[in-house]
Amino acid sequence: MAANVNAHNPVAEAEEGARTAHEPVVVGIDFGTLSGRAVVVRVSDGAELGTAEHAYRHGVITDRLPGRTVALEPDSALQDPDDYREVLRRAVPEALRKAGVTPDRVIGVGTDFTSCTVLPVTADGTPLCELTDLADRPHAWPKLWRHHAAQPEADEITALAAERGEAWLPRYGGRISSEWQFAKALQVLRDDPGVYERTERWIEGADWIVWELCGHETRNAACAGYKGLHQDGAWPSRDFLAALDPGFADFVGARLDHPLSQVGDRAGGLTARAAAWTGLPEGTPVAVGTIDAHVTAATAQTTGPGRMLAIMGTSTCHVMNSEVLAEVPGMCGMALGGITPGMWGYEAGQSGVGDVFGWFVDTHVPPAYHEEAASLGVSVHELLSDRAARAAVGEHGLVALDWHSGNRSVLVDHSLSGVLVGMTLATRPEDVYRALVEATAFGTRTIVEAFTGAGIPVLDLTVGGGMVRNPFVLQVYADVLNRPLRVVASEHSCAVGAAIHASVAAGAHPDVHTASAAMGRVRADTVDPDPERAAAYEPLFAIYTELHDHFGRGGSDSLRQLRALRRAAFTGASPGGAPGAADRPTDTTAPVKEER
Repeated sequence: MAANVNAHNPVAEAEEGARTAHEPVVVGIDFGTLSGRAVVVRVSDGAELGTAEHAYRHGVITDRLPGRTVALEPDSALQDPDDYREVLRRAVPEALRKAGVTPDRVIGVGTDFTSCTVLPVTADGTPLCELTDLADRPHAWPKLWRHHAAQPEADEITALAAERGEAWLPRYGGRISSEWQFAKALQVLRDDPGVYERTERWIEGADWIVWELCGHETRNAACAGYKGLHQDGAWPSRDFLAALDPGFADFVGARLDHPLSQVGDRAGGLTARAAAWTGLPEGTPVAVGTIDAHVTAATAQTTGPGRMLAIMGTSTCHVMNSEVLAEVPGMCGMALGGITPGMWGYEAGQSGVGDVFGWFVDTHVPPAYHEEAASLGVSVHELLSDRAARAAVGEHGLVALDWHSGNRSVLVDHSLSGVLVGMTLATRPEDVYRALVEATAFGTRTIVEAFTGAGIPVLDLTVGGGMVRNPFVLQVYADVLNRPLRVVASEHSCAVGAAIHASVAAGAHPDVHTASAAMGRVRADTVDPDPERAAAYEPLFAIYTELHDHFGRGGSDSLRQLRALRRAAFTGASPGGAPGAADRPTDTTAPVKEER
């Protein structure tokens, strides 16, 4: 009989406690969409000793600014920067307490952040929304990654870059996303030039939080390459920016440009203020900030070439290293050293995954299902997953498009929206739930095939993030992709990845590859596809691809027209076409409509 690994063993526990008390540890801090979490990790083997999470008080700000009547335009997603500081004040001390680790054992701190979360700040790093005279101005607040209101600006940047033949455009799949730095900054200039003028530095959240910890500005190569159009050592030219708008000509030189640091480097040490927040010693080494998905490659032990990692949470980010430079249609960019130094790091992604499932549960599932789930002591997601798993592939007669938050890859178009076809009066909530899960799996397969078709083969696929808790979702993905899935063993894979980077910045490991081998955590067993289900998914994927190309590649413009009509109803603009910047209010004293 196999030994019970969870059995109480006082001697072993005492030995483990003694080992923990004397071995160095690092702290990884992950800043996600709705919360931040801290984890204390042992340097020698990656063991997670304690973790704590702090939910952002203000979450995602989509309707109006906190405590104010200013209504935000559609597709807005803002955040409060002090919610990020609260993670430092609360989650870090709590994780240390749970780990039973004294602060003097901590040799380094690492952070990761949702990419494309950008802040306008002063020269000393103060967010503009914390200035009294700008607190009522939406564009003074941090824009979360899923702020998609800058789609007109993204389209404008794409069109001009294509017209001029800018060499960097193909490295972003030929399309610039509304989520990225330049589109969002151009929107601020167009909608509220007063806020743009007051912006002395335009910075990713990944770099701003390190500024808060270390007291000086740093910029990481990953955010610059993937989200800042920085390629071959240069940003888009002043001439290009001036062609977009004369007022945008000095954007790089005045607000963005800064020496770039490599991931795993030491950014500095904790200031006295940050030490007081976290309870850690002043001067503790802090790693250069980086992107949540990319840092997770260290946890997943996917730093080698051809090993794709899909971090599945509210959205999904697909990252992979390669020794080859290639142009992959519809990817979200590439960066030399973006994941680990010395290799090309590629990124693609899906803007809505867990968000889509959550939206359906919150808005479309009847009360009876919620009541049944409560009586069984399970979540509604678990109830729907269990019911959906009992059905045969295709039994629901449905196919969905997973574009409820637009399409990040491979179409790079956030003016698209979700589609569900095949409904009848017999369609049940679990049928729709399964179709939505399948749609996200089809989207991942589309991305994998795009990489392979571009000469960057995906040798294996590892899954991390919150979705690893749902075996139904993992099995659907394995069946749709018809390949085994490796699964990250930690539910806090981003925070552990940040901790691994902290160990390199502190000098405990020589590089990220070595640290990943020592501290990474992957389950021994894979999730394997069922051959019959995999075969049954082929015709469904063919229908998905037909709908994908019809609505996304020019067969029909109806989804974009619907988005334009929605925005026109809000702004009072003409609904005749996709809205441009001129359709938005520009009065700097009232940047958007007031709630009536």
